Amino acid sequence: MNSTASQSLLGTEDAAPVMVVNPKGASSFLLIGDHAGNAVPQALGSLGLSDTDLSRHIGWDIGVGELGALLAQRLDAVFIRQTYSRLVIDCNRSPSQPDLIAEVSDATVVPGNAALDDAARAARFAEIHTPYQAAIADEIARRDAAGMATVLVALHSFTPAMQGALRDQDRPWHIGILHDGGDTAFAHALLDVLRQEADLVVGDNQPYRMDLIDYTIPRHAYPERRPYAEIEVRQDLLGSTDGCSAWADRLARLLPDALAKV
Repeated sequence: MNSTASQSLLGTEDAAPVMVVNPKGASSFLLIGDHAGNAVPQALGSLGLSDTDLSRHIGWDIGVGELGALLAQRLDAVFIRQTYSRLVIDCNRSPSQPDLIAEVSDATVVPGNAALDDAARAARFAEIHTPYQAAIADEIARRDAAGMATVLVALHSFTPAMQGALRDQDRPWHIGILHDGGDTAFAHALLDVLRQEADLVVGDNQPYRMDLIDYTIPRHAYPERRPYAEIEVRQDLLGSTDGCSAWADRLARLLPDALAKV
């Protein structure tokens, strides 16, 4: 996709597409949240959806914004997070993926995404997707220049049950670690330390496999073989501040333990 938009999308009243939490964080962990926000630019209204739909898992990764901010505080880590809903544009998809701007998500039709012309698609890509990915690249470059190590940790959450054609009522995992190409040593070490937690059901590439559909980790971690892990926490465990805080405590304890094993 040509990232040069022929029309403007974000106005002066719209939020910036990227938020950087704790920008001076000294930790080697760089936290990222591809689907941490569920805002919609004013020019797009509500995409034809209700507030309830935008607040569901189709609109964002529930709890990740709060989890990431809490974890950044506990680790003294930088957290780069997306502001806008994945239904506006999915920042963890390449320009060639058909669900970059989904017309249907988990059996819910998204009217505001129907029959978009090239200019409308390009505007979303240029003003939301590109700045988010550039913020991650710029932070990695800054850290490289300063001689800082970088371990990429992508924070995601998953719904306990899907609907429609992807219906799956049995998602027993509390947390899953996704990995595929590049240097997977840290991801496997994190799996090992999580499996030592007696109260957890841990998924290895569950409830999803990491593959070429994913964009952010392959783009920023694979080429230089940077350590990484993509974390998926079940959304019913992140539905409250207490839940997010408990998971931030746990991950702040386990992430350094896993890194020490690499």
